[in-house]
Amino acid sequence: MSTSPSPPVLADEKGLSTPPHQLPNAEGEIHDLDSLTALGYTPELRRNRSLFTLLFQTLAIAAIPYGEGGPLISAIYGGGQLSIFVGWLVVLVLDECVAVSLGELASRYPTSAGPYYWSFQLAGERTRTVLSFITGVVWLVGNWTITLSVNFGFASLISATVAIYHPDFAANSWQLLLIFYAICLLTFVICAFGNRFLPMVDTICAAWTSVSILIILIALSVKADVGRHSAAFTLGNYDTSFAGWGGFTFFIGLLPAAYTFSAIGMISSMAEEVTDPAVKVPKAMSLCVPVGGIAGLFFIIPICATMPPLADVLAAPSYQAIPYIFHVVMGTPGGGLGLTFLVLAITMFCSISITVAASRCTWAFARDDAIPGAKFFSTVNKSLGVPVNALVLVTIVQMLLGLINLGSTSAFTAFVSVGVIALAVSYAIPIAISLLWNKRKEVNKAKWNAGGLVGTILNVVSLSWIAFEVVLFSMPTALPVTAISMNYASVVFTGFLAIAAVWYFVYARSVYKGPPASDGL
Repeated sequence: MSTSPSPPVLADEKGLSTPPHQLPNAEGEIHDLDSLTALGYTPELRRNRSLFTLLFQTLAIAAIPYGEGGPLISAIYGGGQLSIFVGWLVVLVLDECVAVSLGELASRYPTSAGPYYWSFQLAGERTRTVLSFITGVVWLVGNWTITLSVNFGFASLISATVAIYHPDFAANSWQLLLIFYAICLLTFVICAFGNRFLPMVDTICAAWTSVSILIILIALSVKADVGRHSAAFTLGNYDTSFAGWGGFTFFIGLLPAAYTFSAIGMISSMAEEVTDPAVKVPKAMSLCVPVGGIAGLFFIIPICATMPPLADVLAAPSYQAIPYIFHVVMGTPGGGLGLTFLVLAITMFCSISITVAASRCTWAFARDDAIPGAKFFSTVNKSLGVPVNALVLVTIVQMLLGLINLGSTSAFTAFVSVGVIALAVSYAIPIAISLLWNKRKEVNKAKWNAGGLVGTILNVVSLSWIAFEVVLFSMPTALPVTAISMNYASVVFTGFLAIAAVWYFVYARSVYKGPPASDGL
């Protein structure tokens, strides 16, 4: 009789080891196991996602009707229809440059660590650890605050939906907080105990979003209770009287579209849950903008064509334009509620998908000893196949930050902008290092890349757009500025960085050595 040899043990640079037969990988592809160990990590998560479910999750995070519709008030201040339509097209081009630039990096280094891992591998020997830590902190803050903005925006949308039937209703701070807490807890339960079903949930979300956009298109176009505008007015109406920014008003109108695609890089945190991530992750990133962008046109054009007077929209309950527009255009509370319910469901899907991605980011940063309680938060629940402790941390952080709204609504509103700013900066750091320091040597070796010349152009456009975007999201929407309308995003962002700096010099610099060094794939 012959004895079967013992299974080989795969080890990473952090001293972890796992026999392949024990790995929670439903696909069992040794290629993917070798890929992750080459990047310095031991596989711990199930690879239960495909290219399509990854793309659907990316689209769920973008959540076109909510992403554009939630902050639509900003586009009204930005001039109305022209800013909504042209601004959408402009942002699609610019964010596709960002998506491709991130895709190249994700292809070369497909790990859940994402941007801070990329910065470490591409930077010089003397600066790589510090740059990696800075990128990681900004990346983590971006993940937490953008997730917070989605869930609290969801609470505001629910409040505005109630106002369809009760026009005098306006949820107070405590009521909004309790709705927000309910959303956070519901999302936590779904993400913790339903991981095996989440790829299917993302697929359902894609179908639901497509059908919802079609229904909204038909309903608004047919009913149009306040009338239909001409084509010239629908696509070209531009009123600069609301924001007080004069010729700069148009750029204020870019905010909703920029917010919609701001979290496109978060899908990189799912790299350890998809087979062949070096190809599928960048494809999902790069496809999200054109696919979501085209779908978005079918959502925004009927809204522009049937838009009530802009001044009336600015007075919408809870500063949520979509329920008000649907109600007025449909002519009945029932019609408005029916269309708003479609968007509410899309927002719920978005909340689930973005929370999953944020938890993976948190888990990955803890895995590299970068945050307090790293060992605890880097633990993966073996039975659920989910980093439950990291998911708990994401939920608690959101709930604690939500308390700020009780004291200052304007200060809390800044967190929406901080989410976009932090994510954008975390994208810019590795892109800039790759372009200016590494001269694109590494990304040109990636399985999926844009080539030398085109890639360079895309990187330059991306960095220019991100620089402008950071300024844009730091500005007040309207002038003159008051204590309430002031945008405190830059103050909040600086505060997060200051806390991180203290943590680094007090403790982290003695334990954080960066992620494992790797030559990439």
